[in-house]
Order: sequence, then C-alpha cells, then structure tokens
Amino acid sequence: MKGQNLSPETLVAQAMGEIDPTSGAVTPPISLSTTFEQAADGSYHQGRVYSRADNPTYEQAERMLAMLEGAGGGCLLFGSGMAAATAVFQALVPGDHVVVARVLYWGVRKWLAEFGLSWGLDVAFVDTADLDAVKAAIRPGVTRLVWVETPANPTWEITDLAAVCDLAHAAGARVAVDNTVPTPVLTRPIALGADLVVHSATKYLNGHSDVLAGAVLSARNDPFWQRIRSWRRTGGAVPGPFEAWLLVRGMRTLFLRVERASRSASTVAQHFEKHPALRAVLYPGLPSHPGHAIAARQMTGGFGGMLSIRMAGGAAAAQAALAAVKVFKRATSLGGVESLIEHRSSVEGPSSPVPDDLLRLSIGIESVGDLIADLEVALDAARSTASGSGAPDK
Repeated sequence: MKGQNLSPETLVAQAMGEIDPTSGAVTPPISLSTTFEQAADGSYHQGRVYSRADNPTYEQAERMLAMLEGAGGGCLLFGSGMAAATAVFQALVPGDHVVVARVLYWGVRKWLAEFGLSWGLDVAFVDTADLDAVKAAIRPGVTRLVWVETPANPTWEITDLAAVCDLAHAAGARVAVDNTVPTPVLTRPIALGADLVVHSATKYLNGHSDVLAGAVLSARNDPFWQRIRSWRRTGGAVPGPFEAWLLVRGMRTLFLRVERASRSASTVAQHFEKHPALRAVLYPGLPSHPGHAIAARQMTGGFGGMLSIRMAGGAAAAQAALAAVKVFKRATSLGGVESLIEHRSSVEGPSSPVPDDLLRLSIGIESVGDLIADLEVALDAARSTASGSGAPDK
C-alpha cells in the first residue's frame, strides 16, 4: 500500500496493508518470542534484542495507532492504560510543576494523590474548560506538563485543546491529552497542538472487553519522548504479544464501532434529555451542553459513545435504575461492543467527587431501540422508588 493516498479507515481496516512475507497471510501474524537471535558479528539485523523493548506484534499495533493519531514521534504500547498514563508523569523529575484537569479518569487522579505527590510532583488541579483558570495555574518556565482529558470522564466537560496548547506552549510546557473516549476517529489532539496523546487501549481501541493495554504517542522524537521510551524498556510495563495481537484485531473495526456508538449515544441523549425522572443528561452532543460549540469544532463525525444521567430522585433512584436494567450490563469500563452502566461514585469510593445521583453509560453497538426501552423501564422503576420514599418526583 506504499505510495497510495489512502484514508485512515482503509489503512486501519487492512492493518496497514501489510502481508506476511513468509506465508502471504492477510491477517497479521503474532510473534511470541521473547528474545531474538544475534548475528555472528554481534549485531541484531532486525534491531530487536528482547521483547521487553521490542516485539513485532507490538510494532504492528504501534504503527497503526501512530498513523491514526498523526504521531510523528511514534507510539509506545504499554501493559495497561494506567501504565501508559503514569509513564508520562514518571518521566518528569521531582519538583516539576504539572497542571492537571480537575475532572478526569479517577485512576489517574488517585495515582497522583497517592504516588505522584510522594514522587515529588507539584500538582495543581484546575478546571481546564475554564481558559482563565488554566492561564492562572500555569507558571511560565516552571510548569512542565499540562494534562487534559476531553470529554472529561464522567461528567463530560469539554476543553478547548487548541487554546490550552497555545497557553501551555507560550509558557514552555508540554500538553498531554487522554484521548481514550473520543479516539482518533473523532479527535486528533496532535493536529490541535498536543505534544503527547495517551490511551487506555483496553477501551475503544480494542473494543471487545478482552484486552488490557495502553499507549502513549508523541508528536515528535525529542529527549522527553526518549525518556518515556527508556522508562518502558527498563520498567517492563509492556503487554503480552497475544494482547497486542488482539489489539490489532480490534482496531481494524474501530471506525465502524465508534461511529455506531456515537450515533446511538446521541439518540439516547436526545430521547432522555427531558425525561421527568432525570435532572440532567450530560452529553457534549446536545446543544444544551455548555461545551457543545467547542466539541463541534474539535470533534469530527460525532460526540462519542459516553454519556451520564443524573437522577432527579438522588442516589436511591440511581441505585433503583441500576438494579432494573436488563440489556445494559452493570459493569465498569467503557468502549466495548456491549453497553455498560455503573454508579460511578460507588465504584470510585468515599473520596469520589462524582455526584451520587449520577449513572455513567457506555453505549455499545446493540439496537438503540432496545437500549432506550431498557432505560425507560429502569427509569420508571426509579421513579416508583422515589415516590415510595417520599422524595420529590420531578
């Protein structure tokens, strides 16, 4: 496929069009070897020594994702999304100042609170949707990293990536963007100025709830990127070859799955926006969402498959709705072919900042009519619970 000007959809569907030179197989092979032969002169003709640093199956997934994100510096696969995210912070040095989105995946927030501070990082949490707050938090010449997640899990605030990148770069800081939820199908942060992109590849990239993996990508090959690369090599935070192979297989249907989930999520959000059992539907695709205009500008082809609903009857109503679903699966995670629902504050624990009336929904690829009907029954059950307890039925 070299020399052809093909779309990302075609390239990823055909796994970059690479045919196995030995067998002619159109399905990418898996390399399980942990070590590679040294030539008689002491060299390694393929440039690979040991699987902790390099493996052909990792490289296939990395090439595909680097192409999708437009990452000129390349891509590194990790054993999980958390391993990928924390590698970026661990490439910093004690005393470095970092600005981090106030709303973000709880695992990263928890790691920063429990380990980032003891690592010696100076962390400032800020509402990155508020550009004035971002500007005030950045210390020119001192801030080394600005970490952004948009849409922000689980309340789906929107950050203007291009504007934040301009602010950070003017002050000499890098910008890292967690692009797990929109994926490069909908948002390409590097094209908007980001220096680094991070994924929990467990989610949409794999898409089948059967792989644990993560990835970090860089806009350029610079010393900081080499430090992250060295951290992965020496720390050994890599997936197994089979997981990398499953990730390649999952990414081949990425566009189909993300586009379907986005359409269905939009339909679900519109259907329930005025539902009497709800106090709010949180979805950036709704014109009523505060960040809708920015999302429409920087997200192409949809607004993602994630939304949250806040119950008018409070925590009790949320738990009642959760118990009543039949089609949605009560489980954590997101981005799979099956639709999931969970009570985030219970999952995150006592320190969670998530409202206890909130349910997070990951919309899969099922019939949207079935999903809506399931939620209708669940919300009716929640209203009955709220009425029975004397709570206001709004």
